[in-house]
Amino acid sequence: MRFGNLFRLGRWAVFVPIVVGLLLPAARLAADEFRISDIRLDGLQRISAGTVFNYLPVKIGDTVAEDVTPQLIRALYQTGFFQDVRVEREGTVLVIFVQERPSIASIEITGNSEIKTEDLKRALKDIGLADGRVFDRSVLDRIEQELRRQYFALGKYGVEITSTVSPLERNRVAVKINIVEGLTARIKQINIIGNKAFTEKELAEQLQLGPTRWYSFYSKNDRYSKQKLAGDLEKLRSFYLDRGYIKFDIKSTQVSISPDKKDMYVTVVVEEGEVYTISDLKLAGDLVMPADEIFPMIRMSRDDPFSRKATTESSERISKLLGNNGYAFANVNTIPEIDDANHKVVVTFFVDPGKRVYVRRVNIKGNTKTRDEVLRREMRQMESSWFSTEAVKRSRERLQRLGYFEEVNIETPAVAGSADEMDVNVKVQEKQSGALMAGIGFSQSQGILFNTSITQNNVFGTGKRVVFAFDNSQANRNYRLAYDNPYYTVDGISRGFDLGYRKTNYGDLDVADYLTDVATAGVTFGIPITDTSRVGLGLAYQYTDFSAGDSLISKVFEEENGSKFNDFNLTLTWTNDTRDTSVFPTRGALQTFNALVTIPGSDLEYYRLTYRHRRYFPLAKDFVLMANGDVGYGAGYGNTSAMPFWNNFYAGGPRTVRGWVENTLGPRERGANDDPVGGNMRLVGNLELFAPPPIGGDFQKSLRIGAFFDIGNVWYTKSESTDIVSPIGISLSDLRYSAGVSATWLSPVGVIAVSLAYPINPKGGDDTQFFQFSLGQLF
Repeated sequence: MRFGNLFRLGRWAVFVPIVVGLLLPAARLAADEFRISDIRLDGLQRISAGTVFNYLPVKIGDTVAEDVTPQLIRALYQTGFFQDVRVEREGTVLVIFVQERPSIASIEITGNSEIKTEDLKRALKDIGLADGRVFDRSVLDRIEQELRRQYFALGKYGVEITSTVSPLERNRVAVKINIVEGLTARIKQINIIGNKAFTEKELAEQLQLGPTRWYSFYSKNDRYSKQKLAGDLEKLRSFYLDRGYIKFDIKSTQVSISPDKKDMYVTVVVEEGEVYTISDLKLAGDLVMPADEIFPMIRMSRDDPFSRKATTESSERISKLLGNNGYAFANVNTIPEIDDANHKVVVTFFVDPGKRVYVRRVNIKGNTKTRDEVLRREMRQMESSWFSTEAVKRSRERLQRLGYFEEVNIETPAVAGSADEMDVNVKVQEKQSGALMAGIGFSQSQGILFNTSITQNNVFGTGKRVVFAFDNSQANRNYRLAYDNPYYTVDGISRGFDLGYRKTNYGDLDVADYLTDVATAGVTFGIPITDTSRVGLGLAYQYTDFSAGDSLISKVFEEENGSKFNDFNLTLTWTNDTRDTSVFPTRGALQTFNALVTIPGSDLEYYRLTYRHRRYFPLAKDFVLMANGDVGYGAGYGNTSAMPFWNNFYAGGPRTVRGWVENTLGPRERGANDDPVGGNMRLVGNLELFAPPPIGGDFQKSLRIGAFFDIGNVWYTKSESTDIVSPIGISLSDLRYSAGVSATWLSPVGVIAVSLAYPINPKGGDDTQFFQFSLGQLF
């Protein structure tokens, strides 16, 4: 029995350690886990407890193990609010000790001039460094690196950036970033290696960057930047690709800087390759239009050197042609097939016209005052018709030329659920079309100007124009009442009425001494010829009361013709306006022709003709070249030997030839007075280069500066007047030239025009004037 009992006990002796070994880890595991009865936060200053609880991965009542501590610490560190986190356990209470990161009390940036402080602070805020935010040193380090990168891109390789973090009370810090920008590295030399077909000088002319020149203070062409260099390399590549060098390649670009970080040396290594010529031109794809209509859009010929620019422009012209015929989503791709053996290229234009698109609706928004019909009658894109890119463009231009709107935007979204329909959405921003003005101005020729006017270009939103004006100056007194309806008929024929009275003392205008009182009443009609041109016809009655002064020419005219005249004037005008806008245009032209003839039987029988052509050419970098030509001629007929001299043409001054006193060029009276009398023929030319203003903001739209060259004069062609005025006859040697700079500012008090002009060829007796300005004149 004992042996048996011992045997049974032995078996239990073996089994018990096994059971205990299995149960002890489970008991220990159960002991490590606990149910959270409370969570206590210690160390909070600015951050609320609720914010911390939102980020914690556990909550009261959860059962957790000891290994939850790393998870808690990680979650709180990731918030970025704390620089130290410690977790402890007091029984079933979870205790979290935190040390908050300091907040930013202020950020001060000093020493920066190339980058504005406002732009820097805005960028810092986007990154996370701003007043009131939690301070993170790693963010500040990244900002320093990014600032250096920005200044390096501007060519300032000597920039020094120092950041100072000063602790303040209540766990706050003040951040100060001090920037020493240093000098911009200037390009000392650009070397191009590997060029054979073109000289280094020819290639350098294609680049924006270059060594310092006399104009570098304005163009900044000698200031190195990575962006400018990348743009120049692309220009160089385009230069070769437009001349047949399809295999042209830029092998390497090396930029080195002098030890003092002031001079840059740029070396570009190129491989030109061979010239490839065009062997054939083809059209492929879905030709929805006849090929003989598409081929003229391709301005390329066989055996010409291949040109990437010419192929791109040809593709754009084909797309535009298709767009004008309803294929709004046409896509034209150029596929060159290169024959390396013979250096030939077959250029294929693959046409994918897409579906032809109709315009479902023309929607107009933003016209709170102007009636819909006023805008719709200017639209050249009609509803339910094929979409036309050109018609939409013309519609926008016509709306802009109305002068009723600050901005005109047109969008052409596709109609949802339809593959062949689109809408034309016109959005306008109206401006004040009426004005009640009382002002004062100054002109060097007329002295102080007082003006009062009530003008409404868009009466009750109908597009009709009403004007009442009163102007008074030392030389002029003018009253005018006018009315014009631009759509007297639905076809766009206009009708207007004009009543006016003008009293002028020419002796105060630096010309011959005499006075005129002129009263007029007339009616005009305008007929549209095209979208940009009109013909006008007018008939007016004019009463003139003339008083001769001390001038000889006025006394002779009064003796021959009397002093009071009743005339009926017939006028013919032609205007063609293709400018993109009427104020500070950048492209297009304005042509005007005016003919005034008094009807036979009038007291004075004469005619007066003028033609002006002003054209604007957009150049690079917002530069605009303006060329203007002005020709005028007048003469008498029937019983009147000459055009009345008060209708003479004048030259000199801000509107014709700057550098001479206004109205003083041309023939003068003989005798002691020696007053300018103008002439019956005028020839004026102006060439002016407009540049963007050197200051930004609102001045970009209201200020224009320019450099000009003026030429012109007036002549008297009536040979019988040799005893009265001199000289007589036309001589191109009498032309006067001037050059200078100008500025025009659309200021809140009126238009201010200033010019500094140098008369190039003044002659004896000329009244020159270097500085000229006017204030408050109509633009």
